[in-house]
Order: sequence, then structure tokens, then C-alpha cells
Amino acid sequence: MATVYDSTDKSEKGPENGGIERPRHPEKAANPDSPLLRKPKWIRVKAPGSAIYKETREIVKANNLPTVCEEAACPNIGECWDKRHATMMIMGEICTRACAFCNVTTGLPNALNEAEPENVANAVAQLGLEHVVITSVDRDDLDDGGAAHFARVIRAIRARSPETSIEVLTPDFLRKDGALEVVIEAGPDVFNHNLETVPSLYLRVRPGARYFHSLRLLQQAKEINPAQFTKSGIMVGLGETRDEILQMMDDLRSADVDFLTIGQYLQPTRKHSPVDRYVTPEDFANYETIARSKGFLLVSATPLTRSSYHAGDDFAALRRAREASLKKTL
Repeated sequence: MATVYDSTDKSEKGPENGGIERPRHPEKAANPDSPLLRKPKWIRVKAPGSAIYKETREIVKANNLPTVCEEAACPNIGECWDKRHATMMIMGEICTRACAFCNVTTGLPNALNEAEPENVANAVAQLGLEHVVITSVDRDDLDDGGAAHFARVIRAIRARSPETSIEVLTPDFLRKDGALEVVIEAGPDVFNHNLETVPSLYLRVRPGARYFHSLRLLQQAKEINPAQFTKSGIMVGLGETRDEILQMMDDLRSADVDFLTIGQYLQPTRKHSPVDRYVTPEDFANYETIARSKGFLLVSATPLTRSSYHAGDDFAALRRAREASLKKTL
């Protein structure tokens, strides 16, 4: 049987909010209900429930770690956790931003958990991960946006699992001077920051962010450490045009970004930004062909592509692509 997760806007009760029941998206409560388009057959996924899936969930829970897989209601959670691949979400479960597409809880976060870097390192070792993706909520309340915490997590993983490659998917560190340098100096193998959408939709979809700041962040990451892979992704189906997507590709290449991911936007609740359309697999294949022709080392463009989907395999492919590119220049 195939199903898609129920991510309706339920209230929550837990340690992040003092055990008090609160709505998951209070800032969206007054939004009018938007229609939910029927999902096409190529969006359907199997419900999770394998033994390895459950084991992965228990390891994550035992180390008191939220995952973006759960918080963002990712459709690929069953497949990824069945392979012991879980994307750790650090710095809590509450985000200071209120993006119109995102299922992560909005509000005032709690203090950082000082034990979290070791907890993440323990989970990575227990899962036996060859590649791990670390992401976070936005923490505009912190002076450095959480950059030092990212660095501590990276170093804890390196100390415990030195052979594991590390990918970070960071916030934009808007108005946090010096934050990017702190993360890059910790030595992640891949620096990922998602543009999420085209600039014309930022005010509606990602109002707390700035398109050209995010683009410059990616460019600076490459300037600080040219040997490090850089990566970014967008969602389609929010109302963007084909020409805007192609221009976004050019913008990312001008920032020397190595890897582009493109996936279908899936509306978490009726209060979130509506799906404008479901992009066909054929259109995704066309976007991949065009992106590769523009010079990206790697492109993943499918309806169910997400930033950390098949991240370990993609990292290996990135390394091979760079080696092949270097050989051509010799």
C-alpha cells in the first residue's frame, strides 16, 4: 500500500514548550485554508515500518535528537531510515522564522543543549554512517546564529567517527558577521544552503530571508575553502516560471556551486503556501539536463528529491565528478 504522510497542523506537547500544548504554526492560524491538489501517482510513497526503520528511530530518540525527516514531514523517511540514513536537526525543534512552505514549528526556541554535539556523534557512530547530514532550525536569537554549535557538532563527529564524511545544511546567518567562517573552519566536506525558491517568490514564501544574501553566502563558502563542495536546492511547484528556474541555475553557477537539487514542493497543511502545480518527471529530467549543461558537477532533479536524499551516494558521485573534471584539464 502506498500513502503520503498526514502532516496536518496538530498541537504539540513536549520538552521544547514546557509540556504545554501549543499549536505547531501559530503564525499561520489566521491564514485562509488553501486547496490541496490531489497528488499524482509519481508522488506516492510506501508507509514506513521496517525493522531497520524502527531501529534507526530508536537510536535517534535514545540520543534525544530531532530529525528534519520527522519535523519537515519528509516523504522519503521510510526509504532513508530503512538504510539508517537520518538527517540530524540540531539546536532544537523550534525555528525563529516562519517560511510559508515549512512544517517545522515556529516560535521562541529554548537554550542550546550543550550535550548535543556528543549526542549527535554517538548517534552517527551507532548508526555506522559513512556520510551524515547535519541541519538546523534558524536561530536568529543567537548572536552567531548557532555557528559555533555547528562547529562543535562537526568536531565531535570527527573525533568519534573520523572516516565519516560530513555535510552541513545551514541557515543563512543573515546579519551574523563571521558566522560562516566559523562553520567552514570546522571542516565540513559539503556546505549546503538552500535558496528554496526563485527571488520573485521570496516575499511570499521565504519572507525572513534575502535571495542575494543566500547566493553570496554560497559564494563566500567556496571562496573560503575552494576544495570544499558547495550545494544548494530549490522546490518547484510554488508558482515559479521555467525562465526563473533557468536564471536561478545561472546565479548558482556564478557562485561556483557544485551540486544542485530540485524537488517538488509538497504542502504540509491547508494553512501553508498552496501547491501551484505538480511538475512532471519529464520536466524534472529536462531541468537536470539543462543544469548539467550549465556546468554543475552533479544534479538531482526528481519529484521526491530533497536536500539530503541519497546524500551519501551523491557525495561519492561528487568526488568522482570532480576527479573526472580535473583529468580533463590536464
